[in-house]
Amino acid sequence: MKTFACGDIIPGCGSTFTADDEAGILAQTRRHAVEAHGMAEPGTDSDGPVRAHIRDAA
Repeated sequence: MKTFACGDIIPGCGSTFTADDEAGILAQTRRHAVEAHGMAEPGTDSDGPVRAHIRDAA
């Protein structure tokens, strides 16, 4: 199980994501980037910073 806190890269964002694997986290964060942070379309631009902050869930 993996987890990611958006606030780790976007100060002030309290959204967190949990998924079985990295791919599941990335699918959720791409959608979140559009809906919450106004990215024009889901893409892979944010994947690098997100990957750097994905952690194993406790």
